[in-house]
This record gives sequence, structure tokens and C-alpha cells, in this order.
Amino acid sequence: MLTIPEFTALVWLGAALAGFLGSLTGLGGGVVIVPLLTLAFGADLHYAMGASLVSVIATSSGAAAAYVKEGYSNIRVGMFLEIATTFGALFGAFLVAKVSTRAIGVVFGLVLLVSAYLASRPRKPSPAPDGSTAPAKSSLRLNSSFPTPQGLRSYDVRRVPLGFSLMFVAGTLSGLLGIGSGAFKVLAMDRAMRIPFKVSTTTSNFMIGVTAAASAGVYLRRGYIDPGLAMPVMLGVLPGSLLGTRVLVKTHTDRLRVLFGLVVAALAVEMIFNAYTGKL
Repeated sequence: MLTIPEFTALVWLGAALAGFLGSLTGLGGGVVIVPLLTLAFGADLHYAMGASLVSVIATSSGAAAAYVKEGYSNIRVGMFLEIATTFGALFGAFLVAKVSTRAIGVVFGLVLLVSAYLASRPRKPSPAPDGSTAPAKSSLRLNSSFPTPQGLRSYDVRRVPLGFSLMFVAGTLSGLLGIGSGAFKVLAMDRAMRIPFKVSTTTSNFMIGVTAAASAGVYLRRGYIDPGLAMPVMLGVLPGSLLGTRVLVKTHTDRLRVLFGLVVAALAVEMIFNAYTGKL
């Protein structure tokens, strides 16, 4: 039987790893925190999701400032898409009381499994611009650039309505599953809006804090956020996320995709199995 200090220390170490992966891949840490707390420490799924949301906010706070300073995050894209994710997060948090724990676990795993598959596939070269993939209208001013070893690289933001719709889905998943839904945000920006992967990852970190905060209020009102569990999680996630930001700028994009896919796939299989067998 673990003592309280031992339990707190182990949760802190696990949260630090989650924060590192969250900031490095844009996952937000929640997809690691929830399985960690439920499967390794036996926490109730709802309390694990509440602590996860707190960690997501901490991850975003720790990583977003560094990414903005480095010039990777697209702040205009992030603030525009946060409109959709915030409304989606409130809707998802409302659904938590209506959906069984087993169903939440299965949905959690399936979402991550699909995300892992899509993320691990190399992206095909962008097709020639047409009506469906035209750059964003100049009035939105979403197009930008980001630093590379060869200098600033410009890019166009495409299919904005599709990306906005997908962000509502991402927000719903965030509220329902207690995660930042960074995986879905990265995929939506990377695949649908054709934003470079590193920009998608860093902009996702910028956004997830706002998304998580919207649903965290609902979780707090329902009593699903336990300070004794959420505090070590938050304190562990912060240093992990800051370390992840330093590694990201020196890591090749293809390696990020592989890491992204492997982590998400492993957690997906684990969550589906435990939800199916009733262990959640």
C-alpha cells in the first residue's frame, strides 16, 4: 500500500512524462494522464478526467508562451478556431452525465486509434489550389510564416469552414473525454487546413488551455475535480511541457509523426480493452 507522499510522487512523475509528450506532440497530456490515473492508480474515470483537464490547462500555459515567442504558433488561427472548440467543450461536458463510463472509455480509445492511424501516414503534397482548397480570405488574415533552418517559410491556410467544423467536434471530445483533444486539433489543422505540422502542433498547444478551461468549469461544478489528485498532476505537467518545447524545435517532423502515432495507438488499445472488460 502506497503512502500519500509516495502516491503523490508517482503521480507527479507520470504527469511530468505526460506533459513532455503533450507539448512535444500537441496531445495536451490528457491522453496520457487519463489512462495513467485510471489504470495505474485506480482513480475513478470522472476524477481522472477532471485532473486531466487541469493538466491540459497547465500544459498549454507552460508550452504556449514558448512557442509564441519562437514564432511557431499562429495566434490568429488559434483564436479564431477557439470559438468553435469552446462551444464544443461546453456541449461535451454536458454529455458526460448522460453517457456511461464504459461508453466513454470505448469512445476515448476509438478516437485515439483513428487519430494515431491518420497521424502516422505521411501527408501527400498539397494539390493545386481550387475552389475547395483555396487559401483563407484575406479579411481573416490567417496566412502566416514560421521559422526554419533555411529562414522563414510562408504557408496558406485552406478550407477554413471545414477546419472550423472539425474544431467543434474536437471541443466536444475535449469536454466528453476530459482531454485537450490536441490530437484531433493537430490532425484537423494538418490534414484539412494544410497548416505545416509544427505550426499545427504549437497552435494546438496554444488552443487547448482555453478549450479545457471551458469544460473544466462544468467538471468543477459537478465535483469531479479533486485538489489532492489534480495538484500533483498540474505540478508535474508544467516542467514536462517546458522540456517538450525545447525538444520540439530541434526534432524532425517525421519523427514527431511516428512518436505521435505510437503513443496514441498504445493508449487507444489499452483504453478500449479496459473499457470492454469493465475495468474502468
